[in-house]
Amino acid sequence: MKTEAGAAGEAGRPAPEPPGGAPDDAPGGARDASAPQTGRQGLAALPPAYRVAASLALAGIAVVACVHVLMVFLHVAPSNTMSKRHGEAVDRWVYPEFEQNWKLFAPNPLQQNIAVQARAEVRDATGTARTTDWYDLSAQDGAAIRGNLLPSHTTQNELRRAWDVYLGSHDAQNRSTSLRGMLSEQYLRRILVLRFDRLGVAGRDGVIERVQIRSRSVTIAPPKWSDEKVNQKPVYRVLSWWKVTSRDAPLDSGAHVRAQDPTDGAR
Repeated sequence: MKTEAGAAGEAGRPAPEPPGGAPDDAPGGARDASAPQTGRQGLAALPPAYRVAASLALAGIAVVACVHVLMVFLHVAPSNTMSKRHGEAVDRWVYPEFEQNWKLFAPNPLQQNIAVQARAEVRDATGTARTTDWYDLSAQDGAAIRGNLLPSHTTQNELRRAWDVYLGSHDAQNRSTSLRGMLSEQYLRRILVLRFDRLGVAGRDGVIERVQIRSRSVTIAPPKWSDEKVNQKPVYRVLSWWKVTSRDAPLDSGAHVRAQDPTDGAR
């Protein structure tokens, strides 16, 4: 039994708080700061104007992504009604940044290392002509790509695709087989002139008069576990010399070329 003195002592002590902390109806509305707070998250937490802008941006990104996937699909898919009707629009979207092909897989995986090499005939300020050594332009492109996280699409594909187009429009004797033949020759000459001018092969006061291009093909060695035997001797395809005219250098390039009479022809 509690004595009267004990009862009086308990009455003088403050009453213990409930286990959950201050009740909701505590004076002054005091709450535990650690109690979970409920509220909006993500886009819903943004002001209305920002919410609309973010929603429109996400919708735009989704639309562009869907269009890109559709365009690439039509580009790589077999010929069909859609690709025939909208082929020009598909090509404008895909080329040159998003080009796709199946050479790595089928029907003919690449089995050769092909290097495009070129040399030039230059004339210095004294009128002396000389022929440069062969420059491995493909090796220069490869060196520019290795270790580069964002290599230029031009560096990766300009020279390679130009040579592919030339091979596809000429026979084994380097004779044009289609209307694209002359265009592919002009395109290659222009690439060579620009490359040689950047390399400074003509010197300060010299000019580039002629260029020559060749390819060096080497069959890729089979894996060690294969019994296949291949000939890895380099095979060269050498084209004849091309005369360089003022038309082979863009007006804004500043390239030093010998301005031939346009009636002299392309070669």
